[in-house]
Amino acid sequence: MTTFLSSSEQPPSLLQTYAQYGQDWIEKVAIAILKKGRIPRHVGLIMDGNRRFARRKGATSTYYGHFAGMKRLEKVLDLCMELGVEEITCFAFSVSNFERSPDEVNYLMQLFRETFTSFCDNHKLINEYDICVRFIGDLSHLPDDLAEITHNVMEKTKSNKSRVLNICCPYTSRDEMASAIRSTLKQVEQGRISVDDIDHTTIANELFTLKPLEILVRTSGEIRLSDFLLHQASQDGCQTYFVDCLWPDFSLWKFLPILLEYQIYHDTSRTSINQPSCNVDVD
Repeated sequence: MTTFLSSSEQPPSLLQTYAQYGQDWIEKVAIAILKKGRIPRHVGLIMDGNRRFARRKGATSTYYGHFAGMKRLEKVLDLCMELGVEEITCFAFSVSNFERSPDEVNYLMQLFRETFTSFCDNHKLINEYDICVRFIGDLSHLPDDLAEITHNVMEKTKSNKSRVLNICCPYTSRDEMASAIRSTLKQVEQGRISVDDIDHTTIANELFTLKPLEILVRTSGEIRLSDFLLHQASQDGCQTYFVDCLWPDFSLWKFLPILLEYQIYHDTSRTSINQPSCNVDVD
């Protein structure tokens, strides 16, 4: 994998070390406060903006942005695990992304090889949080060796029960919904359900994700879902946020207002539901 760190970089100064220590401490306090409130069980991530990040940094190749984006995913995954999020679904690669330049696609495939292989090699987060890794999409589009790696990862982590990481690669929501419809029709053919039993819940039960989606975040400022979790995002209880920052810049401080609004919304909803009605008799 291409390395973008310069060999001439100096180790952090004492002042930088103290500054980083202070930042880490503040983040831990913020996370502890957030955990006092409701935490979403399932978060979806559209990780957009890697190529623009590379251009903004003056890089001559988009590789820089993709590498930075993958490292950011590890940090955000760690953050979500520490918060207590049970399921994360990230949009790593769309089927339409194969239309990009061969060099960029080949680099991404190699980046996936190295990243996904690490999930099998005593990966710290996978082991610490007992994460089951699932690859969602049409794996037949992947190079044979990469498809084999994904199967190996799923096999190795399938017994992990505490958390779930869904990696959509390569994926489109339309394909997912078509697959759900085919699975539902197969149940009808097998006599397990009747045609009259089919409704939105029946279809939802055949989708690739597990828990109901509660928060969907798209970075880069683009206001569109790009064929990602369309059915899940349309359900009651899912809050969608379009964040005006590039994915490699996404952090706890960008996530914080989203989580606070989510907690306020659910606290308000619960109060409204539990509020007794006031019936006043007027003579």
